[in-house]
Amino acid sequence: MQPAVILSAADWQEITARLARLEAAEQARVLATTTKPDEVLSTKAAAEYIGLCAEALLRARRSGRIAGVRLNEKDWGFRRSVLDAYPRRYHRAAA
Repeated sequence: MQPAVILSAADWQEITARLARLEAAEQARVLATTTKPDEVLSTKAAAEYIGLCAEALLRARRSGRIAGVRLNEKDWGFRRSVLDAYPRRYHRAAA
């Protein structure tokens, strides 16, 4: 035998609204944990992405204006989010 609970209409609406908020929060949490990690581009690809030559990008990394990721003993990579922030900080807007 299943128990039955009698609720007022206001209580029922409050419970369903709370359930909807909980489901939305859970969906947001799942989306936040399943996002793709930040893509790492090679030096050549990163330079093309932001419109610089590879040497200029490596100079910017050496001077500390942009963060790089070590790929192996001689190659560097750059995260796409860092590259997206770089032109806004260090370049004038294109006319």
